[in-house]
Amino acid sequence: MIHTLSTAEAIQRMNDYGHRRIPFLFIIDFLTQKPIVLALQDIDHADLLYDFNGKTNAPATNVNLEKSVFFHKHPLPFESYLPKFEYVVNQLKRGNSFLVNLSICTKIETNLDLKGIFLRSKAKYKLWLAEKFVCFSPEIFVQVKGDRIASFPMKGTIDADIVGAESLILSNLKEAAEHATIVDLIRNDLSMVAQKVWVERYRYVDTIPTNQKSLLQVSSEIAGQMPLNWRETLGDWLFRLLPAGSISGAPKPRTLEIIQEAEGYERGYYTGIAGIFDGENLDSGVLIRFIENIEGQLTFKSGGGITARSEALPEYQEVLDKVYLPFLNELTPVY
Repeated sequence: MIHTLSTAEAIQRMNDYGHRRIPFLFIIDFLTQKPIVLALQDIDHADLLYDFNGKTNAPATNVNLEKSVFFHKHPLPFESYLPKFEYVVNQLKRGNSFLVNLSICTKIETNLDLKGIFLRSKAKYKLWLAEKFVCFSPEIFVQVKGDRIASFPMKGTIDADIVGAESLILSNLKEAAEHATIVDLIRNDLSMVAQKVWVERYRYVDTIPTNQKSLLQVSSEIAGQMPLNWRETLGDWLFRLLPAGSISGAPKPRTLEIIQEAEGYERGYYTGIAGIFDGENLDSGVLIRFIENIEGQLTFKSGGGITARSEALPEYQEVLDKVYLPFLNELTPVY
């Protein structure tokens, strides 16, 4: 049974484990109301499975990858998405925010259960919480190696099959402005906990395979130097960085209010963060690409960044493109 903590309890436990160099896993929800902090040695794989860049407790298993997978989505109609989008754009034009991450819920059907999706998924950060959710995220939140911290916000997604897709996404003025805003926000966030913050890489492109098609995803790398005692204060500084800028917006306080007003549902652990402290270094991801069991109905939560230049239909299509299973096309036919 997985128990949640208060924010104060989670911070204290993370600081203690960091001070004593005890390896642990943490899962923090979007609003930081139900954090989970578990020593790795105490995790029961019947309750929770993780695979973060190869650090895993998942037992070796033979998954039949030749089995055809049924996957069908029932998206929110565009007519229902449009008022949410228009509300956000109106707030942006009033100057109440510069960037808002707007998300929606999509009901899905598949012949796999949440654990089956976890076992087959290909992603940097995989997490399965029994009967609750599965996440297969491509997005790094922060990594700390030695005294170097780095964050890798993702902003900008396009269908890789579109002719000239990489050039199109990199030259798009709306996407460029959105990405610049997030890089500036993350740089400011890291400056609260680190010194000598700099942009290491700006707008590089990765390919994300899905069961439907490949996507191109644009990211940047922002780095800084942590104080020598960062392990002893791990909980304090990590919570200062939340929520992740790439899945909230800027400025954060008013943007969080706009998100709640526009979306009309609870994100829960979706767009929170999860990671592992291995006793020396820290690795964490943003909880996107997220399927939740809501009263027996599998629901895929997905979103995208909205700016004053955004157009409703492309933004709607982007959130639908992000509803997928991260398997290679030829191994998982979709019916």
